[in-house]
Amino acid sequence: MTEATATNPEPASPARRFDFMKAFHTYGTFVIFLILLVVAAAQSDAFLSERNAMNVLRQMSGIGIMAIGMLFVILTRGIDLSVGSIAALGSVSSAILLREYPLPVGIAMVVGIGAACGLLSGIFIAFFRLPAFVITLAMMTAARGFALILSNGQPITLGAPGKALSSFGTSFTFGFPNPALLMFALFLIALVVLNFSRFGRLVKAIGSNEEAVRLSGISVPWYVLSVYVISGALAAVAGVIITSRSGVGSASVGEGNELDVIAAVVIGGASLMGGRGGVVNTFLGVMILGVIGNIMNLAGVPGYHQQVYLGVIIVIAVVLQNGSTLLRR
Repeated sequence: MTEATATNPEPASPARRFDFMKAFHTYGTFVIFLILLVVAAAQSDAFLSERNAMNVLRQMSGIGIMAIGMLFVILTRGIDLSVGSIAALGSVSSAILLREYPLPVGIAMVVGIGAACGLLSGIFIAFFRLPAFVITLAMMTAARGFALILSNGQPITLGAPGKALSSFGTSFTFGFPNPALLMFALFLIALVVLNFSRFGRLVKAIGSNEEAVRLSGISVPWYVLSVYVISGALAAVAGVIITSRSGVGSASVGEGNELDVIAAVVIGGASLMGGRGGVVNTFLGVMILGVIGNIMNLAGVPGYHQQVYLGVIIVIAVVLQNGSTLLRR
């Protein structure tokens, strides 16, 4: 007599459910950017013109360059409120130094001034453990003050000595404005550094769990110091770029830009609690701010009203970007 063996078929694995909130958290910045492009194109026929697109890229190049440095700072759970003022100092310094030195030397000195401002802030933050908000707020005031002192509160024209810089800021290469190409290059360098270097991995790790990084034998203060130096140097570069577009070094450059820069990084999905953020999304955050401003300009929205609408749109974008986290709470 043969025993009948019952065969138990393996249970079918349940199909994975699509996690909409996780997907939006990953690709939300890109989705928001696409939605804004559609809205802008529907709002004005001029939006999709090549001239308008190049203007947006040129206008946002300074904010974009500062946003790169701010991303590195925010990844370490820090903040840098001084970027706009350092950009002003870079703007005034470039107009003065280019009267005395060749372009490469003058620009290198300006970048060094920005890096020195970041170094000073970083020493107090990294080694004395003072709050980044307070220290960079102090640097914001001091750097703007130095810019006003150097310029006597008056705009400084580049003139003949700065002709090469003005030519760079107003010229195109491969159909793109030179300031935008410089911004693209710096974003590409930041992408490589953040994703494919030990430095980038440790910057993210410090923001995620500083104590664990310290216990593994890594000198955390030096890495924290370095991100403020990077932020200061890039802010000075942004000041030079803004000066190259206008042909004038001014202490009013960058006023309020620190808030725009922080908004761009946060819209790009970076967490102010550190450890989370990406270069591509930060670039998209910069472009989102640029498109929002451009839509309102094309629609003829008054300047004061624009500030209110921009604030509301930023809040909506951040809530959407962090919707999954909010729902979990």
